[in-house]
Amino acid sequence: MLSLLGATSSPTRTKLSRSRRRKVISDEYEDSGPANTNNDTARIEGFSDGVFAIAITLLMLEIRVPYVEDAPEGTSLLAALLGPWPSHLGYALSLLVIGTMWANHHNRFKLMVRSDHNLVLLNTLLLLCTAFIPFPTALLAGHIQGTEEQKTTAVASYSGTLAVTAVVFTLLWIYAANGYRLVDRHLDPALLRAMTRRYVLGMTLYTAAFALAFLNVVFSLALIAGLALLFVLPEPSSRAEKPEALSEDEPEAEKPGT
Repeated sequence: MLSLLGATSSPTRTKLSRSRRRKVISDEYEDSGPANTNNDTARIEGFSDGVFAIAITLLMLEIRVPYVEDAPEGTSLLAALLGPWPSHLGYALSLLVIGTMWANHHNRFKLMVRSDHNLVLLNTLLLLCTAFIPFPTALLAGHIQGTEEQKTTAVASYSGTLAVTAVVFTLLWIYAANGYRLVDRHLDPALLRAMTRRYVLGMTLYTAAFALAFLNVVFSLALIAGLALLFVLPEPSSRAEKPEALSEDEPEAEKPGT
């Protein structure tokens, strides 16, 4: 009789134990405030990818096919191709900047497991800055060969746009990572600090490039190019280990003595 009762109560205890373990795992990911699911972070990233792609596509509008017939007599096709080099420079530089920004945006959102209203607002502000980049790029290409005042204004407009974009990107990351607000709680805190220092440094140097535009436009553009190349370098490992929920069909290990 006792054996029969024991056999009857064992599945009940196992079910309750599994329920408790699932609740513990769930509590580990529960946020202190209202937040959305990981599916919402995927929607934010997907929408952002579209904006990044459009911004890169708009850069091509400044690249036009040269026609020798419209050039002065005796102009070679090679000379006609090299003539609009400012447009080529602006395209290459902005493509590198936006492409690097997209890669970092993608890598940061891989670490986020929740989203909230403030994250959506910050990300929208970032996309606003990104979508605006083709305009100062065209301004740079159109006036880099002009007077000193035109060069300074064009490079200051370009570097200033990138500086504001870097500030918004840094604020977005700090908001998400501070106190593990939106990122995976199993991430190494040293890794989060290293990423924060990386973005604060980039933000500071982009701001320096803006200030440098009023002193020397060549050095300002060189600093911008160097920063874009710097952020292409591999980042520290950002892998996070999460506990796996106990399967319903997985038998629970019996305690010794039962």
